[in-house]
Amino acid sequence: MKFVSILMGSKSDYDVVKEALGVFEQFGVKYEILVTSAHRSPKRTQEYIKEAEDKGAKIFIAAAGMAAHLAGAVAAHTTKPVLGIPMPGSNLASMDSLFSTVQMPSGIPVATLAIGKAGAINAAYLAVQILAIEDEDLGQKLLEDRKKQQEKLIQDSSTIEVFL
Repeated sequence: MKFVSILMGSKSDYDVVKEALGVFEQFGVKYEILVTSAHRSPKRTQEYIKEAEDKGAKIFIAAAGMAAHLAGAVAAHTTKPVLGIPMPGSNLASMDSLFSTVQMPSGIPVATLAIGKAGAINAAYLAVQILAIEDEDLGQKLLEDRKKQQEKLIQDSSTIEVFL
């Protein structure tokens, strides 16, 4: 069974990460979610990655704040795509989590999304796009979603438009 695996460095990350779950549910994409840490539970993280791959994980999403090494730790143990979500925080205006997620060594990539909720939503959409490469039905659902987004934007504009 193919699915997306979502790892969070702390339970407090759930308020942001849950934004991704709605996207997966909208598109019918299965997911697993757990709390694990690159620093506090490295063995658990490594073992879970192997177990998830054996069960069919196609993409990993890793959300972490502060030192934010979770996405890199995941990427070190898999060749599947890893999408990183830097968590918002007060430390260094969240730049610490952004830099820790985006600055990966050559050959161990992490696709880094925006900080916070927009990053969680876009990580889910990117995961759906990756899965849609081999799933035409999912690709069609993405096209329909884009049309709905465009229609909503046009409707929203029509309520405030002023032209000369």
